[in-house]
Amino acid sequence: MGLFDYLRNKFSKKKKDETPVQEEEKKEETPSEEVSSESEKKAEEPAPVSSISEKEETEKPSEEEKAREDKKEELPSEEKKIENKEAYVQGMKKARRGFLYRLKSLTGMFRKVNEEYFDELEEILIEADVGTELTFRVIDEAKKDAKTFKKDTPEEINRLVIERLFAGYEEKGQDVPADVRFVKEGPTVLLTVGVNGGGKTTTIAKLAWRYKNQGKKVLLVAADTFRAGATTQLEVWTERIGVDVVTGPDGCDPSSLCYDGLKKAKEGNYDLVIVDTAGRLQNKVNLMNELAKMRRVMTKIIPEAPHETFLVIDANTGQNGIEQAKVFKEATPLTGIVITKMDGTSKGGIILPIRDKLGIPVRFIGLGEKMEDLKEFDLDDYLYGLLIGDENE
Repeated sequence: MGLFDYLRNKFSKKKKDETPVQEEEKKEETPSEEVSSESEKKAEEPAPVSSISEKEETEKPSEEEKAREDKKEELPSEEKKIENKEAYVQGMKKARRGFLYRLKSLTGMFRKVNEEYFDELEEILIEADVGTELTFRVIDEAKKDAKTFKKDTPEEINRLVIERLFAGYEEKGQDVPADVRFVKEGPTVLLTVGVNGGGKTTTIAKLAWRYKNQGKKVLLVAADTFRAGATTQLEVWTERIGVDVVTGPDGCDPSSLCYDGLKKAKEGNYDLVIVDTAGRLQNKVNLMNELAKMRRVMTKIIPEAPHETFLVIDANTGQNGIEQAKVFKEATPLTGIVITKMDGTSKGGIILPIRDKLGIPVRFIGLGEKMEDLKEFDLDDYLYGLLIGDENE
């Protein structure tokens, strides 16, 4: 089964699986319009974290009610899968038009493949931020496959190229979960790095919002003390989200702030600490020294900290993002990449050279401006959004 067929089958299966659950729920709805209306009102109200309803306090639910609640809990899981797929379809629209549509137009220009066709194909891949090194290697492999399997039409070659590209991503390993890996005891410490303007502060806010909504007690540490307004920006976000933050005066030692932050997190039984850092690349030696010092100071409070280190990269930076990743990887061990602003770029291939050259997994991807638009990275969802999307558009 080819990649395109695999994706279509997988996501059409989701739609089929979704229907019986919805229908079952509809059958079990109370026929009373008054009760139904009241349920709708309650559904619209946000549920408080760790709250106990009056019904749970006063009476034990029946077996029938338990079964009904279990089915209701299953539905959001299915809805989340569908919602994620749609988010990728919408968020990858520009990238899809810049990549897939150009491939389709190429098939109209050539009846059979030749060197001119491969030159055009190389240009499309490079402009999609796949990178020259990976592009040349995949094109060479596709040429060999074409001879071996006797493929000579543009449609067939395009599929060979695409399958080669993403098979390579799979071969680099998918064993790292996208979600933050929480430690069993004590606070989990997430260090975030990245250049200024790449969406680092907004990403921190979205991650804090995500885990606060999961019932986690979250603390932010505003250790980007050198950029004017960085602390204020983070404070504004914490007020909106409703999480705590540790700050210091502009220009103060970020390592000292990390010490205070982790101490507060440990004493206050926080689940997650997200540390912001300065995004200066002008002097790599200073960057390396600063991050190394911060990590050393953290271990004095929590020996294993930081447990995760995410590099935030703006999808619009293209190959410059690869160079940024190289510098930060030399400065500090990285456990994951967060790609931001994917919805604003027509270049959707940036994840491929990151994985190919650096071996660092993409953990989250930004598909819009809303808080919920920061999604766990899922390769199948990404491929569906980039290669198929809304086929009627």
